[in-house]
Parts: sequence; C-alpha cells; structure tokens
Amino acid sequence: MTLGKKRVYLAGLALQLFLIIAVSSRDTFWVLSKSRTVFPESSKNFWQQSEQIASTALGQRLPRSNPVRQILAGYLHLSGIEVGYGFFGPNIPNSYKLVFELRFPDGHVEYELPRVSNAASVLRVAGLLDQIGRTHSEAFRQTMVRMLADAVWREHANATTIRAIFGSVILPSVPEFEHGKRESYEFLYAYDFSVSEESTEQSAP
Repeated sequence: MTLGKKRVYLAGLALQLFLIIAVSSRDTFWVLSKSRTVFPESSKNFWQQSEQIASTALGQRLPRSNPVRQILAGYLHLSGIEVGYGFFGPNIPNSYKLVFELRFPDGHVEYELPRVSNAASVLRVAGLLDQIGRTHSEAFRQTMVRMLADAVWREHANATTIRAIFGSVILPSVPEFEHGKRESYEFLYAYDFSVSEESTEQSAP
C-alpha cells in the first residue's frame, strides 16, 4: 500500500470517527438540554449551546440547499450514523406519543397506538417517534406519520378517516415524582387522513 493510499484511508477513518462523535455528542446534549437527568435546570442553556455547536459541525445549521449539508446528511443516513449512534444516549424514554383516532361509517370511534409485532419493534417505534418529533422537515414528519397510519388502516379497512395525534411526553422531575406527579402530554400536531388519500395538518399554537 502506498503512502498516498494510507493517508486517504486515515483521512476517511478520521472523518468517520469525527461524525460518530459529533452525532453522539449532539444527541447526548439534546437529552441533557431537556433536563431529564440529574443535572440542575440552570445547566439547560449550556447543553443547548453545546447541541448547537455539534449541529453546526454536522452542517445542520447551513441552508437546506447547501451542497455540503446535503452531502453530509446523505452520508450520515447511508452509513447509519444518524440513527444508530443516537440510540445510546443516557436517557431513552418514550418522549413522544402518537395516537390514532379512527372513525367508522356508523359513527363510532376507536383509538389505536402504532402497531408493533414484538419487544424490539417497540424500541424501533420509540426511536422513530423521537425522530419525527425532532425533525424540522414537515414533509418528513407527515410522510412518517402517514406510513404508521397506513399500518393501522390495514387492520381497520372499513374506517373512513384517521386522525393522527402527535404529542410530547412531559416527565416530572424527581421531587415532583416523589410528590405523586406523573407524566403528562402536550399536543404538537394532528393529521387527518381520509379514504380520498388527502391529508391536512394542525399544529399547536
């Protein structure tokens, strides 16, 4: 192997390791900024700034049309870095919840959660909901919610409409939990799907 090839391989390895560390750090800082750990509330701004620095290093603060951002985003997704390494954050809660409201021709209403086949699928769906909740892309969010709704619709083919209600799970602090407070929910988005394949979206003000 020539010296030039060695340098190319080392540069590629260094880039791969840098991206892994940057993505892991960004996701860890995001969790810490949500104050779901033992760190005090006053450290929230520090973690938010750290997350922004990591996002900048990944090109995610550049315009969407910027070729550098597009190339980095493509590489992160193709290599699995964007999804795989974020899983190992210090806190992996069900931070978002998705509920489907199904309406039938006779007027009755049923409620369903995203379909899962086993325990491993539960973790995958939780990770997907986390990605949906954190994305700034409305098209990505709506497409992912639609795919999950389609899985439910296949089990209820006679339903006329499905409303997908997406919200965040607000966990109490340790002192609040000790005083009896439990998790609560905050509405974020709602999508309406009908048999005509049209959809509309509502967001929290």
